[in-house]
Amino acid sequence: MSVCYSSNGSRIVTGSDDKTIRIWDAESGAVVGEHRTGHSGSVNSVAYSPDGQYIISGSDDHSI
Repeated sequence: MSVCYSSNGSRIVTGSDDKTIRIWDAESGAVVGEHRTGHSGSVNSVAYSPDGQYIISGSDDHSI
């Protein structure tokens, strides 16, 4: 599992063993939107771009 705060601190992104990426509201703890899928392996790393517009993830499936 991996966790990363957005640069403004308003959102948290998580990647997990269930192969999903979720975005959370940092203040309320609520999930924002639908979870993201696409990896066929556990998501080991997540990060926001410096401007907070994009998320990158790395997985056991050897993809980014």
